[in-house]
Amino acid sequence: MNIREQLKMGNYNAYVKKEMPKSKVVSECIRAFFVGGAICTLGQALRNFAQYTLHLDENGVGAFTSITLIFLGALLTGLGVYDVIGNFAGAGSIVPITGFSNSVVSPALEFKAEGYVLGVGAKLFTIAGPVLVYGISSSIIVGLVYYVLKILGMA
Repeated sequence: MNIREQLKMGNYNAYVKKEMPKSKVVSECIRAFFVGGAICTLGQALRNFAQYTLHLDENGVGAFTSITLIFLGALLTGLGVYDVIGNFAGAGSIVPITGFSNSVVSPALEFKAEGYVLGVGAKLFTIAGPVLVYGISSSIIVGLVYYVLKILGMA
C-alpha cells in the first residue's frame, strides 16, 4: 500500500508518527546548557582577569568583558566557526552576548558581495534590529512607568 492509499484510508496520524524523526529535546538541552555555560565561564574568566590583573573598576570590567566576548563572537562568525558551534549547541550559543554578535555579523557577511552600502550596511541589523528596537522601546516604557510611580510616591 502506497502513501496515498494510506492517507485516503485515514491512517494519516499513524503515517506521521512513523515518519516523524524522534525528538532529541533532552540531548539538545544538555548540549545547550554546557555550551552556554562554557561561554559564560569564559566571560567570568575574562571578568576576573580584568578585575584582578588589569585592576579595572566595575564599569571597566563590564565593558572589557562585553567588548571581548562580542569581538570573539564576531571573529568566530567571520571564520565560520560560530555556525558550527550554533548547530551543535542551539540556544546555548544564541542567548549569550556572543549570539548577538553573531546575529549582527552573519547578515553582513552574507550580503558583502552586494557592496558595503547596499549589502553590508543595509543588512547589518536585519536579525538584531528588531531585538534592539523592542528592547529599547520596552526599557523606555518601563522607565516612564517607574518615573510616574515615583512621582506619585508609589515606588
